[in-house]
Amino acid sequence: MKPVAGMGLRSPHLAEIARDRPATGFLEIHAENYLAHSPARAALERLREDYDISVHAVGLSLGSVDGLDEAHLERVATLIHRLQPALVSDHLAWSVAGGRYFNDLLPLPYTEEALGVVERNVHRLQERLRRQILVENPSCYLAFAHSTLSEPEFLTELARRTGCGVVLDANNIFVTAHNLRLDPGAWLDGLPVTAVGEYHLAGHAVNDADGEPVLIDDHGSRVGEGVWALFDEIVRRYGPRPTLVEWDTDLPALDVLLDEARRAEQALGVEANARAA
Repeated sequence: MKPVAGMGLRSPHLAEIARDRPATGFLEIHAENYLAHSPARAALERLREDYDISVHAVGLSLGSVDGLDEAHLERVATLIHRLQPALVSDHLAWSVAGGRYFNDLLPLPYTEEALGVVERNVHRLQERLRRQILVENPSCYLAFAHSTLSEPEFLTELARRTGCGVVLDANNIFVTAHNLRLDPGAWLDGLPVTAVGEYHLAGHAVNDADGEPVLIDDHGSRVGEGVWALFDEIVRRYGPRPTLVEWDTDLPALDVLLDEARRAEQALGVEANARAA
Protein backbone atom coordinates (compact mmCIF):
# COMPACT_ATOMS: atom_id res chain seq x y z
CA MET A 1 0.00 0.00 0.00
CA LYS A 2 1.20 3.54 -0.75
CA PRO A 3 2.15 5.72 2.26
CA VAL A 4 -1.14 7.60 2.37
CA ALA A 5 -3.52 8.44 5.22
CA GLY A 6 -6.87 6.75 5.69
CA MET A 7 -9.56 6.50 8.32
CA GLY A 8 -11.47 3.90 10.26
CA LEU A 9 -14.77 2.93 8.67
CA ARG A 10 -17.49 3.02 11.33
CA SER A 11 -21.13 2.10 10.77
CA PRO A 12 -22.62 5.62 11.29
CA HIS A 13 -20.52 6.84 8.33
CA LEU A 14 -20.98 3.83 6.07
CA ALA A 15 -23.99 5.10 4.10
CA GLU A 16 -22.42 8.54 3.56
CA ILE A 17 -19.13 7.08 2.35
CA ALA A 18 -20.92 4.61 0.10
CA ARG A 19 -22.93 7.45 -1.43
CA ASP A 20 -20.30 10.20 -1.75
CA ARG A 21 -17.02 8.26 -2.08
CA PRO A 22 -15.00 10.98 -0.26
CA ALA A 23 -11.29 11.33 -0.97
CA THR A 24 -9.23 9.33 1.52
CA GLY A 25 -6.24 7.05 1.11
CA PHE A 26 -7.83 3.86 2.47
CA LEU A 27 -10.48 2.52 4.83
CA GLU A 28 -9.75 0.32 7.83
CA ILE A 29 -12.35 -1.97 9.40
CA HIS A 30 -12.50 -4.03 12.55
CA ALA A 31 -12.66 -7.62 11.35
CA GLU A 32 -15.15 -8.72 13.99
CA ASN A 33 -17.79 -6.27 12.68
CA TYR A 34 -17.89 -7.99 9.28
CA LEU A 35 -17.57 -11.72 9.94
CA ALA A 36 -21.21 -12.47 9.12
CA HIS A 37 -23.04 -11.88 5.85
CA SER A 38 -24.89 -8.57 6.24
CA PRO A 39 -25.90 -5.44 4.31
CA ALA A 40 -22.86 -3.69 5.88
CA ARG A 41 -20.49 -6.32 4.52
CA ALA A 42 -22.13 -6.13 1.10
CA ALA A 43 -21.60 -2.35 1.13
CA LEU A 44 -17.99 -2.84 2.19
CA GLU A 45 -17.37 -5.22 -0.69
CA ARG A 46 -18.65 -2.58 -3.09
CA LEU A 47 -16.34 0.01 -1.53
CA ARG A 48 -13.39 -2.26 -2.36
CA GLU A 49 -13.82 -1.16 -5.96
CA ASP A 50 -12.74 2.39 -5.01
CA TYR A 51 -10.65 2.09 -1.84
CA ASP A 52 -7.82 0.02 -0.47
CA ILE A 53 -8.98 -1.84 2.65
CA SER A 54 -7.05 -2.56 5.84
CA VAL A 55 -8.42 -5.18 8.26
CA HIS A 56 -7.69 -4.59 11.94
CA ALA A 57 -8.75 -7.49 14.17
CA VAL A 58 -9.52 -6.96 17.85
CA GLY A 59 -10.40 -10.49 18.97
CA LEU A 60 -7.67 -12.89 17.85
CA SER A 61 -6.01 -12.61 21.28
CA LEU A 62 -2.42 -13.08 20.18
CA GLY A 63 -1.24 -13.26 23.79
CA SER A 64 -3.50 -16.17 24.84
CA VAL A 65 -1.61 -19.10 26.34
CA ASP A 66 -4.36 -21.45 25.08
CA GLY A 67 -3.53 -20.55 21.49
CA LEU A 68 -5.83 -19.05 18.88
CA ASP A 69 -9.51 -19.90 18.83
CA GLU A 70 -9.58 -21.96 15.64
CA ALA A 71 -13.26 -21.27 14.94
CA HIS A 72 -12.72 -17.53 15.21
CA LEU A 73 -9.53 -17.76 13.18
CA GLU A 74 -11.41 -19.55 10.41
CA ARG A 75 -14.04 -16.82 10.24
CA VAL A 76 -11.39 -14.10 10.10
CA ALA A 77 -9.49 -16.03 7.43
CA THR A 78 -12.65 -16.34 5.33
CA LEU A 79 -13.16 -12.55 5.54
CA ILE A 80 -9.53 -11.88 4.61
CA HIS A 81 -9.77 -14.25 1.63
CA ARG A 82 -12.91 -12.49 0.46
CA LEU A 83 -11.70 -8.91 0.87
CA GLN A 84 -8.03 -9.37 -0.06
CA PRO A 85 -7.06 -6.33 2.03
CA ALA A 86 -3.80 -4.46 1.66
CA LEU A 87 -2.96 -4.83 5.37
CA VAL A 88 -4.02 -7.15 8.22
CA SER A 89 -3.26 -6.44 11.87
CA ASP A 90 -4.10 -7.17 15.51
CA HIS A 91 -2.76 -6.18 18.93
CA LEU A 92 -0.01 -7.19 21.31
CA ALA A 93 -2.58 -8.21 23.92
CA TRP A 94 -4.88 -11.01 25.02
CA SER A 95 -8.65 -11.10 25.47
CA VAL A 96 -9.59 -14.77 25.91
CA ALA A 97 -9.12 -17.17 28.83
CA GLY A 98 -10.71 -20.57 29.22
CA GLY A 99 -12.97 -19.94 26.22
CA ARG A 100 -14.36 -16.74 27.73
CA TYR A 101 -13.97 -13.49 25.80
CA PHE A 102 -13.32 -10.22 27.61
CA ASN A 103 -14.37 -6.93 26.07
CA ASP A 104 -10.90 -5.46 26.36
CA LEU A 105 -7.33 -5.74 25.10
CA LEU A 106 -5.48 -6.94 28.19
CA PRO A 107 -1.72 -6.50 28.76
CA LEU A 108 0.88 -9.23 29.05
CA PRO A 109 4.29 -9.25 30.71
CA TYR A 110 7.24 -8.77 28.42
CA THR A 111 9.12 -11.97 29.21
CA GLU A 112 10.65 -14.79 27.17
CA GLU A 113 7.74 -17.03 28.16
CA ALA A 114 5.16 -14.53 26.91
CA LEU A 115 7.21 -13.95 23.77
CA GLY A 116 7.07 -17.67 23.04
CA VAL A 117 3.27 -17.63 23.39
CA VAL A 118 2.80 -14.70 21.03
CA GLU A 119 5.34 -16.15 18.61
CA ARG A 120 3.39 -19.42 18.32
CA ASN A 121 0.11 -17.57 17.82
CA VAL A 122 1.51 -15.22 15.18
CA HIS A 123 3.06 -18.16 13.31
CA ARG A 124 -0.31 -19.92 13.33
CA LEU A 125 -2.16 -16.81 12.17
CA GLN A 126 0.24 -16.11 9.30
CA GLU A 127 0.22 -19.77 8.32
CA ARG A 128 -3.58 -19.76 8.05
CA LEU A 129 -3.81 -16.40 6.29
CA ARG A 130 -0.78 -17.14 4.09
CA ARG A 131 0.42 -13.58 4.50
CA GLN A 132 2.29 -11.26 6.84
CA ILE A 133 0.35 -9.63 9.64
CA LEU A 134 1.16 -6.51 11.65
CA VAL A 135 1.09 -6.35 15.46
CA GLU A 136 0.18 -3.10 17.21
CA ASN A 137 1.88 -1.74 20.34
CA PRO A 138 -0.77 -1.25 23.05
CA SER A 139 -1.49 1.61 25.44
CA CYS A 140 -0.13 0.80 28.91
CA TYR A 141 -1.33 2.03 32.29
CA LEU A 142 0.77 -0.18 34.57
CA ALA A 143 4.00 -2.11 34.04
CA PHE A 144 4.66 -5.70 35.10
CA ALA A 145 7.45 -5.76 37.70
CA HIS A 146 8.80 -9.07 36.35
CA SER A 147 9.06 -8.00 32.69
CA THR A 148 12.56 -8.69 31.40
CA LEU A 149 12.19 -7.01 27.99
CA SER A 150 11.12 -3.52 27.01
CA GLU A 151 8.11 -3.22 24.73
CA PRO A 152 10.25 -2.30 21.67
CA GLU A 153 12.60 -5.21 22.42
CA PHE A 154 9.63 -7.57 22.62
CA LEU A 155 8.19 -6.35 19.31
CA THR A 156 11.58 -6.40 17.61
CA GLU A 157 12.24 -10.00 18.62
CA LEU A 158 8.70 -11.03 17.68
CA ALA A 159 9.19 -9.55 14.20
CA ARG A 160 12.57 -11.26 13.86
CA ARG A 161 11.23 -14.70 14.86
CA THR A 162 7.98 -14.63 12.88
CA GLY A 163 8.48 -12.21 9.98
CA CYS A 164 5.50 -10.15 11.15
CA GLY A 165 5.51 -6.37 10.99
CA VAL A 166 4.52 -3.69 13.50
CA VAL A 167 1.68 -1.18 13.58
CA LEU A 168 3.37 1.76 15.26
CA ASP A 169 0.62 3.60 17.14
CA ALA A 170 1.84 7.09 17.97
CA ASN A 171 -0.99 7.79 20.40
CA ASN A 172 -0.30 4.55 22.28
CA ILE A 173 3.39 5.42 22.61
CA PHE A 174 2.45 8.89 23.88
CA VAL A 175 -0.05 7.46 26.39
CA THR A 176 2.33 4.73 27.58
CA ALA A 177 5.27 7.11 27.91
CA HIS A 178 3.24 9.54 30.02
CA ASN A 179 1.65 6.90 32.26
CA LEU A 180 4.85 4.92 32.87
CA ARG A 181 7.14 7.97 32.88
CA LEU A 182 9.14 6.84 29.88
CA ASP A 183 10.95 8.83 27.20
CA PRO A 184 9.07 8.36 23.89
CA GLY A 185 12.27 9.07 21.99
CA ALA A 186 14.03 6.24 23.82
CA TRP A 187 11.05 4.00 23.04
CA LEU A 188 11.54 4.73 19.34
CA ASP A 189 15.26 4.04 19.60
CA GLY A 190 14.50 0.40 20.35
CA LEU A 191 12.50 -0.46 17.23
CA PRO A 192 14.14 -1.08 13.84
CA VAL A 193 12.92 0.77 10.77
CA THR A 194 12.35 -2.42 8.80
CA ALA A 195 9.73 -3.72 11.25
CA VAL A 196 7.25 -0.86 10.83
CA GLY A 197 4.47 -1.40 8.28
CA GLU A 198 1.74 1.05 9.32
CA TYR A 199 1.08 3.98 11.64
CA HIS A 200 -1.98 4.67 13.77
CA LEU A 201 -3.15 8.00 15.17
CA ALA A 202 -5.98 8.67 17.62
CA GLY A 203 -7.15 10.94 20.40
CA HIS A 204 -6.93 10.27 24.13
CA ALA A 205 -8.62 11.47 27.30
CA VAL A 206 -7.06 12.78 30.52
CA ASN A 207 -8.36 11.29 33.78
CA ASP A 208 -7.51 12.19 37.35
CA ALA A 209 -6.13 9.40 39.57
CA ASP A 210 -5.64 10.71 43.10
CA GLY A 211 -4.33 14.00 41.81
CA GLU A 212 -2.18 12.46 39.06
CA PRO A 213 -3.22 12.84 35.40
CA VAL A 214 -3.57 9.49 33.61
CA LEU A 215 -3.98 9.35 29.84
CA ILE A 216 -6.65 6.99 28.49
CA ASP A 217 -6.57 5.72 24.91
CA ASP A 218 -10.26 6.25 24.19
CA HIS A 219 -10.22 7.16 20.45
CA GLY A 220 -12.83 9.81 21.21
CA SER A 221 -11.34 13.12 20.07
CA ARG A 222 -9.00 14.78 17.61
CA VAL A 223 -5.36 13.75 17.70
CA GLY A 224 -3.59 15.75 20.42
CA GLU A 225 -0.85 18.24 19.60
CA GLY A 226 1.66 16.22 21.60
CA VAL A 227 0.85 13.14 19.52
CA TRP A 228 1.19 15.14 16.29
CA ALA A 229 4.64 16.30 17.42
CA LEU A 230 5.61 12.69 18.20
CA PHE A 231 4.24 11.60 14.82
CA ASP A 232 6.46 14.16 13.09
CA GLU A 233 9.44 12.56 14.86
CA ILE A 234 8.26 9.06 13.89
CA VAL A 235 7.99 10.01 10.22
CA ARG A 236 11.42 11.64 10.36
CA ARG A 237 12.92 8.43 11.76
CA TYR A 238 11.00 5.76 9.85
CA GLY A 239 9.76 7.52 6.74
CA PRO A 240 6.23 7.59 5.30
CA ARG A 241 3.98 4.58 5.93
CA PRO A 242 0.23 4.00 5.46
CA THR A 243 -1.35 5.95 8.33
CA LEU A 244 -4.74 5.42 9.94
CA VAL A 245 -6.76 7.96 11.91
CA GLU A 246 -8.89 6.03 14.44
CA TRP A 247 -12.03 7.41 16.07
CA ASP A 248 -14.32 4.97 17.89
CA THR A 249 -16.26 6.87 20.58
CA ASP A 250 -18.22 10.12 20.36
CA LEU A 251 -17.97 9.90 16.58
CA PRO A 252 -17.88 13.30 14.86
CA ALA A 253 -19.18 14.28 11.44
CA LEU A 254 -17.36 12.58 8.60
CA ASP A 255 -15.74 15.88 7.56
CA VAL A 256 -13.85 15.99 10.87
CA LEU A 257 -12.32 12.57 10.22
CA LEU A 258 -11.40 13.57 6.69
CA ASP A 259 -9.75 16.72 8.04
CA GLU A 260 -7.65 14.65 10.48
CA ALA A 261 -6.61 12.34 7.64
CA ARG A 262 -5.58 15.37 5.53
CA ARG A 263 -3.38 16.61 8.37
CA ALA A 264 -1.78 13.16 8.58
CA GLU A 265 -1.12 13.29 4.81
CA GLN A 266 0.65 16.62 5.28
CA ALA A 267 2.79 15.16 8.07
CA LEU A 268 3.73 12.25 5.82
CA GLY A 269 4.80 14.69 3.12
CA VAL A 270 2.83 12.93 0.42
CA GLU A 271 -0.01 14.05 -1.80
CA ALA A 272 -3.54 12.95 -1.00
CA ASN A 273 -4.59 9.88 -2.92
CA ALA A 274 -8.36 9.79 -3.13
CA ARG A 275 -8.73 6.25 -4.46
CA ALA A 276 -7.26 3.90 -6.98
CA ALA A 277 -7.54 5.03 -10.58
